[in-house]
Amino acid sequence: MSRRSGAEINMDILCFGEPMLEFNEQSDGRFLAGHGGDTSNCAVAASRSGARVGVLTHLGADAAGDSFMQLWKNEGIDTEAVARNAHAHTGIYFITHGPDGHSFSYLRKGSAASLIRPSDIDPEVIGRAGILHVSGITQAISDTSCDAAFAAIDAARSAGVKVSYDTNLRQKLWPLPRARAVIHAAMEMADIALPGLEDAEALTGLSDPDAIADFYLGLGAETVALTLGSDGTLVAAGDRRERVAAFPVEAVDATAAGDTFDGAFLAELRAGSDPFVAARYANAAAALSTQGYGAVAPMPTRNAVEAFLRERGDG
Repeated sequence: MSRRSGAEINMDILCFGEPMLEFNEQSDGRFLAGHGGDTSNCAVAASRSGARVGVLTHLGADAAGDSFMQLWKNEGIDTEAVARNAHAHTGIYFITHGPDGHSFSYLRKGSAASLIRPSDIDPEVIGRAGILHVSGITQAISDTSCDAAFAAIDAARSAGVKVSYDTNLRQKLWPLPRARAVIHAAMEMADIALPGLEDAEALTGLSDPDAIADFYLGLGAETVALTLGSDGTLVAAGDRRERVAAFPVEAVDATAAGDTFDGAFLAELRAGSDPFVAARYANAAAALSTQGYGAVAPMPTRNAVEAFLRERGDG
């Protein structure tokens, strides 16, 4: 693919999906307000790692939507592809914590982002990005959002824009057979596959990480970064594959660690690193993101990640 004539890159990464206002339970039982939504989280993480980032979504014309617009402005994120819907709300979710980890409750049905349609996709905006990032959640929240994601991917491919896809499987949102069919159809058009091990086991029926990497390479991805939790990340690109070690830390809250990995990984790729170096950087960023509560607040800057790596002899 070659970039469409006249298209100039002014965004390293364009993230398409649903932002959601977050209420995260604290140790004293109170809820801390914040921002979430996987692709918005990815955008913030990438921006804090120095990438030029934009978001593609719809928000309600409400206080939650205003809050996201202010967040993105503060983070230096482009909002050209954000529309406001006066007849729908911005999504909200709650995080509670227990012995088995954190759990989520969502108020997202009929949200502005879920109502986005293929006709809302502007190929010219997508053509000015280096990477379009989409997730399984983007395609799970509604049929129209699913179709809009495919339209965005088609526009990216036509413009020579790389496509990144995170499976981010949420079985409460859609039946597994449909999720499998849609996600793998999207993965066939992706250049960068970002599955998590638990997602991939459910989607592929495979349990061996190398077999899973082979599966996604077989669908057409140039690069696969399979996150393995405390076992790090299996990266496969071309004829090379490597397990990139995780950084053990005392985690306070793992919310959005995977989204932080995505944003940091894509930012590092756009900065010129190979996927193996990018995964090392992203593993460090994800580890640091678990050191505070909420999705966005604890996401590290590039300076913080590089200092963390230097402390461990990797900087």
